[in-house]
Amino acid sequence: MANDSKRTLIPGDGPLAKVPGTVAFLLVIGLFAAGVLVRGVVGALFLCVLLVGVSILLAATWKVLAPAGRVLRIVVLLLLVGVTISVLPG
Repeated sequence: MANDSKRTLIPGDGPLAKVPGTVAFLLVIGLFAAGVLVRGVVGALFLCVLLVGVSILLAATWKVLAPAGRVLRIVVLLLLVGVTISVLPG
Protein backbone atom coordinates (compact mmCIF):
# COMPACT_ATOMS: atom_id res chain seq x y z
CA MET A 1 0.00 0.00 0.00
CA ALA A 2 2.82 2.39 -0.82
CA ASN A 3 0.60 4.32 -3.23
CA ASP A 4 -2.49 4.54 -1.01
CA SER A 5 -3.49 7.93 -2.46
CA LYS A 6 -4.54 6.24 -5.73
CA ARG A 7 -6.53 3.39 -4.19
CA THR A 8 -10.08 2.85 -5.39
CA LEU A 9 -12.90 3.72 -3.09
CA ILE A 10 -14.67 0.65 -1.78
CA PRO A 11 -18.46 0.88 -1.78
CA GLY A 12 -19.58 1.77 1.71
CA ASP A 13 -16.22 3.32 2.58
CA GLY A 14 -17.07 7.01 2.66
CA PRO A 15 -19.03 9.66 4.51
CA LEU A 16 -21.94 9.46 2.05
CA ALA A 17 -22.09 5.67 2.00
CA LYS A 18 -25.40 5.54 3.85
CA VAL A 19 -27.07 8.13 1.59
CA PRO A 20 -29.00 6.43 -1.21
CA GLY A 21 -27.87 7.51 -4.67
CA THR A 22 -31.40 8.45 -5.64
CA VAL A 23 -31.69 10.86 -2.71
CA ALA A 24 -28.38 12.53 -3.55
CA PHE A 25 -29.37 12.82 -7.23
CA LEU A 26 -32.76 14.33 -6.40
CA LEU A 27 -31.17 16.79 -3.97
CA VAL A 28 -28.71 18.00 -6.61
CA ILE A 29 -31.41 18.26 -9.29
CA GLY A 30 -33.73 20.04 -6.85
CA LEU A 31 -31.14 22.61 -5.80
CA PHE A 32 -30.10 23.26 -9.39
CA ALA A 33 -33.69 23.56 -10.66
CA ALA A 34 -34.69 25.81 -7.76
CA GLY A 35 -31.69 28.04 -8.35
CA VAL A 36 -32.32 28.38 -12.07
CA LEU A 37 -36.10 28.79 -11.80
CA VAL A 38 -36.15 31.17 -8.82
CA ARG A 39 -33.25 33.29 -10.14
CA GLY A 40 -32.06 36.41 -8.34
CA VAL A 41 -30.21 36.37 -5.05
CA VAL A 42 -32.28 33.50 -3.63
CA GLY A 43 -31.62 31.35 -6.69
CA ALA A 44 -27.93 32.17 -6.50
CA LEU A 45 -27.94 31.08 -2.85
CA PHE A 46 -29.39 27.69 -3.82
CA LEU A 47 -26.68 27.32 -6.44
CA CYS A 48 -24.01 28.42 -3.94
CA VAL A 49 -25.12 25.64 -1.60
CA LEU A 50 -24.71 23.23 -4.50
CA LEU A 51 -21.30 24.75 -5.32
CA VAL A 52 -20.08 24.25 -1.78
CA GLY A 53 -21.25 20.63 -1.77
CA VAL A 54 -19.61 19.88 -5.12
CA SER A 55 -16.40 21.57 -3.98
CA ILE A 56 -16.28 19.52 -0.79
CA LEU A 57 -16.82 16.29 -2.72
CA LEU A 58 -14.13 17.28 -5.22
CA ALA A 59 -11.65 18.05 -2.44
CA ALA A 60 -12.46 14.79 -0.65
CA THR A 61 -11.97 12.64 -3.75
CA TRP A 62 -9.11 14.58 -5.38
CA LYS A 63 -6.37 12.07 -4.49
CA VAL A 64 -8.15 9.08 -6.00
CA LEU A 65 -9.26 10.77 -9.22
CA ALA A 66 -7.42 10.26 -12.48
CA PRO A 67 -6.23 13.48 -14.16
CA ALA A 68 -9.05 13.29 -16.72
CA GLY A 69 -11.59 12.95 -13.91
CA ARG A 70 -10.13 15.96 -12.16
CA VAL A 71 -10.38 18.07 -15.31
CA LEU A 72 -13.98 17.01 -15.93
CA ARG A 73 -15.02 17.85 -12.38
CA ILE A 74 -13.30 21.23 -12.51
CA VAL A 75 -15.11 22.00 -15.77
CA VAL A 76 -18.44 21.09 -14.14
CA LEU A 77 -17.55 23.29 -11.15
CA LEU A 78 -16.71 26.23 -13.44
CA LEU A 79 -19.94 25.76 -15.40
CA LEU A 80 -21.87 25.83 -12.13
CA VAL A 81 -20.09 29.06 -11.17
CA GLY A 82 -21.11 30.52 -14.54
CA VAL A 83 -24.75 29.51 -14.07
CA THR A 84 -24.69 30.98 -10.55
CA ILE A 85 -23.40 34.30 -11.85
CA SER A 86 -25.94 34.31 -14.67
CA VAL A 87 -28.96 34.04 -12.33
CA LEU A 88 -27.91 37.13 -10.39
CA PRO A 89 -29.79 40.31 -11.25
CA GLY A 90 -27.84 42.82 -13.17
